[in-house]
Amino acid sequence: MTGPAAIAYIGLGANLGDREAQLRQAVRYLHAEAGVQVERCSNLYETEPVGLTEQPPFLNMVARIRTTLRPLPLLDACLRIERALGRVRGVRWGPRTNDLDVLLYGDAVLELPELTVPHPRMFERLFVLIPLLEVLDEGAPAAVSSREALETLDGKEGVRLWKKINWPEEFEHSAN
Repeated sequence: MTGPAAIAYIGLGANLGDREAQLRQAVRYLHAEAGVQVERCSNLYETEPVGLTEQPPFLNMVARIRTTLRPLPLLDACLRIERALGRVRGVRWGPRTNDLDVLLYGDAVLELPELTVPHPRMFERLFVLIPLLEVLDEGAPAAVSSREALETLDGKEGVRLWKKINWPEEFEHSAN
């Protein structure tokens, strides 16, 4: 199901296998999805696990996309990409090869059984806010809320720049 183009933000994370390669491939798959165009990517950040802490550190990033997919078909596309990259859902907040979350979808506020937008915990998570602020438009209401939340959260030292990303040039030359 498609509609008018909307700007959405997808949070990506991985902590198993070649984390960077997993995220790069997820962004490529996202960009190749019908009705989705990746416009910007944040840098990659290495972050300590949240929830279940006895697991390897994550790499996290955020992609800004333009999409004609409605929110639920966009979620379905994210879930397909996770499965294509070997994601097996097990323990909540446990280790994973990849994770794609719809963080924001235009100005939409949704509370559906399968999807809540804005993401219900994004303003509590530095590993989301720091890369999100890199790709949000400066004047967007979510940018103001994200900056305010970022100022109140402790633990910023647990989010470290891993690698700068140059979308799309760098991704075109590093295809697997």
